[in-house]
Amino acid sequence: MATIIHEGMETEMNGNEPNGVLEKVKTNWKRCMIELSRKSKTFPGCLWRTIWKAGREDPRRMIHAFKVGISLTLVSLLYLIEPLFKDFGTGAIWALMTVVVVLEFTAGATLCKGLNRGLGTVLAGSLAFFINYIATKSGSVVRAVFIGAAVFLIGTAATYVRFFPYIKKNYDYGVVIFLLTFNLITVSSYRVENVIKIAHDRFYAISIGCAICLFMSLVVFPIWSGEDLHNSTIGKLEGLAKSIEACVNEYFNDSGIKENQEKSEEDPIYNGYRAVLDSKSIDETLALYASWEPRHSRHCYRFPWQQYVKVGAVLRQFGYTVVALHGCLQTEIQTPRSVRARFKDPCIRLAGEVTKALMELANSIRRRRHCSPEILSDHLHEALKDLNTAIKSQPRLFLGSKKNQAATNMLALAAAHAARCKQEKDHGISLASVKTDSSAFLEWKRKRVVSEKAKENERKALRPQLSKIAITSLEFSEALPFAAFASLLVEIVARLDNVIEEVEELGRIACYKEFDPDDDEIIVTCRKPAVDVTKNQLPSHAF
Repeated sequence: MATIIHEGMETEMNGNEPNGVLEKVKTNWKRCMIELSRKSKTFPGCLWRTIWKAGREDPRRMIHAFKVGISLTLVSLLYLIEPLFKDFGTGAIWALMTVVVVLEFTAGATLCKGLNRGLGTVLAGSLAFFINYIATKSGSVVRAVFIGAAVFLIGTAATYVRFFPYIKKNYDYGVVIFLLTFNLITVSSYRVENVIKIAHDRFYAISIGCAICLFMSLVVFPIWSGEDLHNSTIGKLEGLAKSIEACVNEYFNDSGIKENQEKSEEDPIYNGYRAVLDSKSIDETLALYASWEPRHSRHCYRFPWQQYVKVGAVLRQFGYTVVALHGCLQTEIQTPRSVRARFKDPCIRLAGEVTKALMELANSIRRRRHCSPEILSDHLHEALKDLNTAIKSQPRLFLGSKKNQAATNMLALAAAHAARCKQEKDHGISLASVKTDSSAFLEWKRKRVVSEKAKENERKALRPQLSKIAITSLEFSEALPFAAFASLLVEIVARLDNVIEEVEELGRIACYKEFDPDDDEIIVTCRKPAVDVTKNQLPSHAF
C-alpha cells in the first residue's frame, strides 16, 4: 500500500514539474525585464555624470578631444576634395592613420611618436630602395632570394635592437615603424610595379599627417608634459603634508579611528599619499616626453626633468613612512586615550612643523625659487626635544615596571625548568638505549609513561604562570602602539632631510631664483650644479 501511494505521489509530482519550471522561467524573465528597464532609465544620467566628471577633473581633456576631431577633419579633406584625391589617391588613408596613432595628449608624447614615425619611415624607405636597386640588377630567382635574405637579416637585427634599454626607452616606436615600412616596400616591390611612386605618395601622406599633429600639439592650446611633471611634484608634496597633519590630528582625536578602518578609499589621509605611491611609472613617462619638448631654461641649462624623477623617488620612500603612520590608526590594539593625551602637544607641534616644511618645498618648486633658509626651524627641534622629554617622563610605560621585570624573571625560570626536564628526558632515553634485553625495553616504556605524565603536570603548572605574565604585561602592551607611532613620526622628520636635499639639488640644476622674503624683485643666479647635469637628463632628440 505504501508503495502504491508513493508511486501516485511521484506521478503527481512529475506531472506538476513542467508547470513549476515554466513559472520559474517566467519569474526570472520578468525580473530581468524590470532590471533592464530600470537600467535603461538611469543610463542617460550615469553617462552624463561620467562625461561631466571626466571634464571637470581635467578640462584639457575636452580641448584634446576637439583637437583630434579637427585634425581628423583636415586630413579627411585629402579624400573629400577631388584635386587632392587625384594627387594622393588611396594613399591619403595613411595621413588619417597617422593622425589617429601619433596625436597624443601632451606635446612631448606627440613629438616622440611623430618624429619616431617620420624617422623610421625615411630610413626604411631609403634602405628598401637601395635593396630594390641592387635586386633589380639580378635575375628573377636571385632577386627573390636576395629580397628574402634582406627581409630576414633586417627583421632579425631590428627586433634584437629593440631590446637595448636606450632604444626601447626612446625609439621603440620608430623601430617598429621602420620594420613595418621596410617590409611593405621591399616585399611588394617584387610583384608591384612602380612601387617608388606608391612609396612617395605614402611618405607625403604620412608627412602631412605628422605636420598636422605637430601643429595641433605645439601651437593650438599646447599641453606640456614638463608642466604636468612639475605640477604633479607640487601636488605630491602638498598631499603628503595634508596626510601627515590629518593623520596626527585623527590619532589624538580618537573619534574617527574606528570609522576610518572601513572607509580607507574615501579617507583624505589615504587620498593624500596615494598619488605618491603610484607615481613611479607616471613620472618616468612624463620625464621622457618632456625631454622631447622644445622648452629650455631661460637662463642657463636645459630643464632637468630627470631630477624630478629623483625627487619623486625620495617622496615615495617618504610616503612609505606615512603609510605606516596611517596604519597605526587601524591597529587592533590601541593605546588608551588618557595615555595618548600626555604626548598630544609635542606630537601635534612636530607634525605641524613637518607639514610646514613640505608646504614650503611645494611653494619653492611652484615659484621656481630656492627654499627658505629657515625651512627646518627651531620649533621643529623644540618639538622633538619636548616629545623626547615627555617619553622619558613616563618610564613605566615604555621601559616596563617592577611587575613587568618580575614577570620576565618568572618566564626565564619557567623556560630554564622546561629545558632541564627535556635534558633529563633525553638522558634517560640514551641510558635505556644501551640495554638490549626485554627488561630494558619494559623499563624504558615505564619511564616514558612517567615522563609523559610529568610533562602534562608541568604544562598545567606553567599555564597559570604564563597567564599571570600576560596580565602583568598588559600595561606595557598598551603603550606599544604609541611607541610605534612616535618612532614613525621621528622617522618622518629624519627622512625630511633627504627630501629637502633633492629639492635643493633640483633648484641648483634648474637655476632657481634665490629666496627673497619680500619677493619684490627676482634675483636669478646660475649656480654650478653639484653633479654633472648631462647625467641626470635624457638627451635632446629633436631640438
